[in-house]
Amino acid sequence: RKADSQSPRKPVRAKLDVPHPAPEHWREVYDAIKEMRSKFVAPVDTMGCALAQQHETDPKAPLSLNNKRLITLVSLMLSSQTKDEITFAAVLKLREAVGGTLSLDALLAADNAIISGAINKCGFWQRKTDYIKRTAQALRERFDSDVPNTIDDLCSLPGVGEKMGFLCLQEAWGISTGIGVDVHVDRITNRLGWHKPSTLGKPEKTRLNLESWLPPELHSEINPLLVGFGQVVCKPQRPACNQCTLSTGGLCPSA
Repeated sequence: RKADSQSPRKPVRAKLDVPHPAPEHWREVYDAIKEMRSKFVAPVDTMGCALAQQHETDPKAPLSLNNKRLITLVSLMLSSQTKDEITFAAVLKLREAVGGTLSLDALLAADNAIISGAINKCGFWQRKTDYIKRTAQALRERFDSDVPNTIDDLCSLPGVGEKMGFLCLQEAWGISTGIGVDVHVDRITNRLGWHKPSTLGKPEKTRLNLESWLPPELHSEINPLLVGFGQVVCKPQRPACNQCTLSTGGLCPSA
């Protein structure tokens, strides 16, 4: 397992050789989405991965800051192919299952069956159980029992990809070095025609395109902005175009 967790992985690509051109009217579109988002609360706003650490309040917990970073990472690992509501509930259940404090020691000591029993509502829960155990071991052996603070180190952990890595850096460390592109960001930016040619289903290309022209100060906010928009309005199936000002304003080519 140790050798497996240390297997080399290709470094995360930092930028495009030639920047993608900024889409026409992108700022108007972005501000319109932001205005719409200010009027409703989406699941990501109350149960997103960034909020899981707020429930780790045990003042006697060892390495409490490390624990909060760990919880952010575990929550992101559980979130793949899983709705925020289910992920949020699974983190709460996992905390209780391992003794009330979701620490590295607790995860390492827990049997796989204990972890699986807590997270079995999540997609691919058996695989995620293995990833969590192997990641916990890697954190102990390679990162001084803490969550690493670089994208390449995060993506070297079992089950951690670019989206999780960039979001973990933002939420656990307050470091913004890239955009976390999930299915919502990928789908919505392609529906808006921001990628020429389309990058739909290719999140790394979507990320590199966006990072090449979107101002850096927006890199950390675009994910929760578009995730919430995608959960409530611009859904995968039957998007609520009648509720979207981009549709009536002629700013969305997919309306």
